[in-house]
Amino acid sequence: QVQLVESGGGLVQPGGSLRLSCAASGRFFSIAAMGWYRQPPGKERELVASMSSVGATFYRDSVKGRFTISRDNVKNTVYLQMNSLTPEDTAVYYCNAGVKPTMLASPKDYWGQGTQVTVSS
Repeated sequence: QVQLVESGGGLVQPGGSLRLSCAASGRFFSIAAMGWYRQPPGKERELVASMSSVGATFYRDSVKGRFTISRDNVKNTVYLQMNSLTPEDTAVYYCNAGVKPTMLASPKDYWGQGTQVTVSS
């Protein structure tokens, strides 16, 4: 099996910055896409940013120019640098990864436990 461990959440003031990290561990062939979702209180989970194994990226419109996703394929870790944070960014952030158990297998979806990000003055 695969475990995704997240870190880096916390309380910050508007305009501040945080960097989230998510490390994958276990036995697998490779990891395809990795990304970050978030779920504000009382709202639906939404995709924030994602990156393929070869560096193709996606950002939702509301975070473009403020957030940057990156990954280290040696450490099997994905990061989310969040700048110019606003109260609307307050949510539980979840790491997601498509993990291939073998070379020919299709990627299987795994989720982290979630880390709280609170932006408040």
